[in-house]
Amino acid sequence: MAVKVSDQLTIPDAELVWRFGPSGGPGGQHANTANTRAELVFEITDSTVLNNLQRERLTHEFGPRIRVVADDSRSQARNRDVAITRMAERIEKALRPKRRRAPTKPSRGSKERRLRAKREQSQRKANRKYRADRD
Repeated sequence: MAVKVSDQLTIPDAELVWRFGPSGGPGGQHANTANTRAELVFEITDSTVLNNLQRERLTHEFGPRIRVVADDSRSQARNRDVAITRMAERIEKALRPKRRRAPTKPSRGSKERRLRAKREQSQRKANRKYRADRD
């Protein structure tokens, strides 16, 4: 099952590594015998379908590989589908260009609140000092 990230990017099966194991939690004998937990691994650095910009963004976000684990369901097939969906969502989100924050000036009210808080803190500390004339 290939991972379709977008119309332009689909990761083929050959670049995905599946591992299966027992899922934790309740389930009785079925949980003890069935390997329903699905782990999907994608090696970013070895991929042939990514261009340099995509590889750089994904490596910056995740490191050399992306690993997704799904053990939500008692069915291995369902957990495989969940893992594929999560992998696609993670990759798509990481490849989406980040919006730059436009720098803004602090508002008049925020300046006044900050200065008031500083004065109050200063007064609080000044009141803690021992002064002989107060006795």
